[in-house]
Amino acid sequence: MAAIRLSIILVVCAVAIAIQLIFSSSSSYPGFLQNQPSSSRLPAPSNGKLQDVMKLGDGLLMQPEDVAVDKNGVVYTVTRDGSVKRMHRNGTWENWWHIDSSGLLGITTTQTGYLIVCDAFQGLLKVSEEGVKVLTSHIDGAKIRFADDVIGSSEDTFYFSDASTKFDFNSWQLDLLEAEPNGRVLKYNSSSNMTSLVLDGLAFANGVALSSDQDYLVVCETWKYRCLKYWLEGDKKGQTEIFIDKLPGRPDNINLAPDGSFWIALLESDPMWPKFVYNLPGLKYLTGAFPNFYGKYVMNVVEQAMVVNVGSDGKMLRGFDDPTGNVMRFVTSAVEFEGHLYLGSLHNDFVGKLSLTG
Repeated sequence: MAAIRLSIILVVCAVAIAIQLIFSSSSSYPGFLQNQPSSSRLPAPSNGKLQDVMKLGDGLLMQPEDVAVDKNGVVYTVTRDGSVKRMHRNGTWENWWHIDSSGLLGITTTQTGYLIVCDAFQGLLKVSEEGVKVLTSHIDGAKIRFADDVIGSSEDTFYFSDASTKFDFNSWQLDLLEAEPNGRVLKYNSSSNMTSLVLDGLAFANGVALSSDQDYLVVCETWKYRCLKYWLEGDKKGQTEIFIDKLPGRPDNINLAPDGSFWIALLESDPMWPKFVYNLPGLKYLTGAFPNFYGKYVMNVVEQAMVVNVGSDGKMLRGFDDPTGNVMRFVTSAVEFEGHLYLGSLHNDFVGKLSLTG
């Protein structure tokens, strides 16, 4: 009988604690929810254009998240198995280098023929014919926790995002669950070999891109469905403003187009479950114990694909999608080169190539 009474007491206590957690006060950072779009819509009705892509390296590439094209038309990508691969103009793929990491994310090419890679674990890397070199892994003595995306300036200075200063690549779900602005943008000066802070307080700092005149930087705040503009030159130098908000998906990577506009890859998600969790914040503590479950079911990234073209004035010009995900899913980057769009993805085993003239 004593054992039964003890079991009953434990069950009652557990239920009481659960009720207290579930019905406690709301999230302390509601801005994450307030900025969500009312619907997931392109600038025009769904067109299914991403279903028309040519599949480059089909079956050879394991989740090629980002894509870069150098001035000679060589296509570069990094994959989840640590490969750095490039496709030459004749269509042949080369296994250029292998890096012992599952966290190779954003990349960019340089005028001098290098590839700059964000490794979520090691920091900012330079890849060349001579090998792989870590450019920076710390700032002010502290390790850079989550190097995400990078862009280089004409002065050989590299701006890159540190998605979260609190959670690393393996626990990114917890950054959204905590709902605190832990992201930032850093700058690496190759001449002085110094790393400095550009902007902080960002809700998962993701893609970064420079304007055509390099007078401002655009950074994607994934959790807030928006991109910010940070002025590097001119009367507004050092000021930050909203570039575009209430995007029809969470912005991932962003790249400058030849005409001065920007291509943004969007992650579509159903906002119902995240709202449920934040409205009952006690569930945040419960789901935090199962981050993989949270990332898969609560964040609920829809297995579709969407990219939008945004003008330098922050207005959406056009967009392409795969509404069913039959061909492309979870597109994470879009790069324009010679009338084609090159697309990276975390669900596909190829780089998509879409004609923009057809």
